[in-house]
Parts: sequence; C-alpha cells; structure tokens
Amino acid sequence: MYKVQARPRRRIACAALSVLALMGCSPASILAPEGPVTAANRTILLNALTIMLAIVIPTIIATIAFAWWFRAGNPRAKYRPDFVYSGRIEMIVWSIPILVILFLGGVIWVGSHDLDPRRPIPSAMPPLEVQVVSLDWKWLFIYPREGIATVNMLVLPVGRPVHFRLTSGSVMNTFFIPRLGSMIYTMNRMETELNLRADRPAIMYGQSAHFSGDGFSDMNFGVRSVPVGEFNGWVSGTRGKGAVLDSRGYADLARQSLDVPARAYGAVQPRLFEAIVTQKLKPAPGPEQGRGGDPHVSHDPPERK
Repeated sequence: MYKVQARPRRRIACAALSVLALMGCSPASILAPEGPVTAANRTILLNALTIMLAIVIPTIIATIAFAWWFRAGNPRAKYRPDFVYSGRIEMIVWSIPILVILFLGGVIWVGSHDLDPRRPIPSAMPPLEVQVVSLDWKWLFIYPREGIATVNMLVLPVGRPVHFRLTSGSVMNTFFIPRLGSMIYTMNRMETELNLRADRPAIMYGQSAHFSGDGFSDMNFGVRSVPVGEFNGWVSGTRGKGAVLDSRGYADLARQSLDVPARAYGAVQPRLFEAIVTQKLKPAPGPEQGRGGDPHVSHDPPERK
C-alpha cells in the first residue's frame, strides 16, 4: 500500500519554478542566449509573439467592449435581429488574419534561410570540428583534429565557430544546447550538420530532446565555453592521458548504461566517426531490442509492497 504525503508548499514552489522555466527564466532557456544563433532564435520568437499579440489583444478588448455595450441594461444598444451581412465588417475580420499570416510567413521565410543549420557562421577564425554521436544513454564528442574525445562533456572556445557533424550509434535522437542554438536530429547511418558559436565564457546545459528509452531523462551533458587560450590548454592537458577510444573501447561505450559520468579520452582512433556513420562498427540494438542485454540496466518494474 502506498503512502502519499501532502507537501503543499513544496508543490507550489515546484509549480512556480516550472512556470518560470517555461517563460524562459531558466538559465537553460533560449531567452538567455550565448551565441548568434540563439539570439536570432529569440528574435524570431519575440517577433512572432508580437505579431500574434497584435490580433489577440484587440480581440480580447473587442470581446469585453461588445459584452459591455450590448448588455441587457443598455438602452442605447440597437437590437437588429435581421442583420446578416456587412462588407466593412467582413473586410476587417478577414484582412487582419491575412496580414498576420503574411507577417509570420515572412519571419519564418527569412529565419529558415538565415538559420540553416548547415550554413557556416562568418568568422576570421577557422571552425572547430566536433563529431557528435548519440548513444544509449550518453553523448560522445570527438575532436578529430585535436585527437581527443569526451563523454557527456563539451568544451568550446569562445568566439570560434564550431562545425558539428552528428550521427546516432543507436536510435534517432535530438541534440540541443538551448543557449547556443538550433535543435537538430541525429540519425542512425546518416550524418547531419550544425554550426554554432559561443560569444562569451559560460557554463551551459545540453540535452537530448527526443525520447529514446529508459535513460532519456538523464541523457544530458555539460557545456563550457572558455577563452581560446584556456581551450588550447585543456586540449594539451587531455591529449595523451587516460584511455584510448578505439573500436573495442567504442563497443564498450555503446552498451546501454544509465547516469554516465563525464570523462575524457586522451587519444582517438582515426576516422572512428566515419566508421560509426557507415556502420563498419555495429550500431547498438536500441532500447527495445536491447532489453536485458546489459546486466547493469534493469528494465523490470519495481515490485509492489
């Protein structure tokens, strides 16, 4: 038999925090941008909100005004039971939604071209190449030119564009860093691209935004944007230390696991990402097919007491 303890204050606080997060007050929100892509996303969101409010607010005011004017106690309100058509009213009723659609369509048209994920970010600095692999239930980041890799930890240099190449080593997933920019899918045997840039030092939150099984809720990663000199120092301090990520190490990493701590690899097998994309390295079976395959992951429901 279950016991439920009511904690109204805690519930109210949790509800308030949830509302604030939805309103964009969370530090993981696109309303707190750290790069040009998220700043443009925020502009589109605010522009769309303003355009829609231009019809929502007058409609609310008109509804209240009509209800007040045509109240039963107002003798000046004319009762016209035979009224069926007015050309001026029809023009107003249809022109406003058409204008809203045109404005929203323009915003979407411009934004979809300017924020194309494959479009490079203009910069005098060469882009940093980062290869991303979504696994069950963790994120693998490979820095091919630097010869290192990390799990559930992404370090980026401030002011330098980052070119992400993404794939999945299991089921389809979604890569998203709210304060840096666009959400994009990772798919098995396919490669997608994304270009982002961090404009200031920050500690950010990255996440999986697509349900992918038991470990989905903990499939997030930390993101640090640091000055270029500090980034180069981090790369030098990581390279050549710790484990090597080769085919065998990747096979162990690809097994289903929950709550995986962040860690780094001091060396990476060349062209490992290409081997994952082309499935020269066998992909994981996925959450459903892999049930019971990993002794460290329990899929059985808890026993009721």
